[in-house]
Amino acid sequence: MEPFNVYQHIAEKMHLMSKSQLKIAKYILENTNSVPFLNVAKLAKKAKVSEATVVRFATFLGFSGYPELQQYMQDSVKQQLTIAERLKLSLQEYGEEEKGVYEIFQDDMANLKSTMEKLDIQAFFKAVDLLLRADKVYVVANRSAVSLGVFLQYYLDIILGNTEMIQSVEMMAQRLYQLNETDVVIGISFARYSTSTIKILSYAKERGATTIAITDNLLSPLIPHASVSLTASSQMPTFFDSFVAPLSLINALIAFIGKQKTHELQERLAKLEEIWDQLGIFHMKEKPNNGAKGRKT
Repeated sequence: MEPFNVYQHIAEKMHLMSKSQLKIAKYILENTNSVPFLNVAKLAKKAKVSEATVVRFATFLGFSGYPELQQYMQDSVKQQLTIAERLKLSLQEYGEEEKGVYEIFQDDMANLKSTMEKLDIQAFFKAVDLLLRADKVYVVANRSAVSLGVFLQYYLDIILGNTEMIQSVEMMAQRLYQLNETDVVIGISFARYSTSTIKILSYAKERGATTIAITDNLLSPLIPHASVSLTASSQMPTFFDSFVAPLSLINALIAFIGKQKTHELQERLAKLEEIWDQLGIFHMKEKPNNGAKGRKT
């Protein structure tokens, strides 16, 4: 079976489209690299139609809504674009003027909104429960997603005391040879997806471990290897992925796991505070020297 080509699908439907829908179709087909990163409002503005027309256009094509159409367009394009090509996109989309700065904040807010609206709350709480019951937790992340993996591993280990970070297949061979069904492996990856993360998550599932994927959409290559999938929007027409929404999703995971471990966490943090204080980990303000009061300089 040939892979679904969303752009060919749009082209084949053009003879059935209204004038407004044709405007959208033509704009998409003429801008296949940039359109997948546009939200409804931006696409409507560029195609010179209403936002409602964009939504109806997606359902006309047989999608549940614009987010699903956008996922297919992103899956088709994001894996093909090089970093240099995405940099060129960002220069086109965000000007050097002050307006471009605020547009980046607006795009991040749109990512947060999209993530909230598409959140599978049952999958979220299942992931929380699985992590609470795991004997050992491994966080797998590579390339830019390492930033998310390190953050998640750091706080999960503070709460659970059983979490390790894995960044390569080589490390996997040494650390995961005893992996079994009592363990949980979390794979974090966003387009362009890391082959190493996919391989490790696949291996973990074969070994019988529970696997959790944190990725951008349900078309991600991590999904087939995940027992539980959590998605967060990372779209932005730049040379890098926006991790604002994925980090917010991870924040929520950490918060709810900590909530279930309040008593143990309080004890662990109290002991850690003693160690941190003894080692002088955190900067302390010097107390004012009262003896110096009234001295002339």
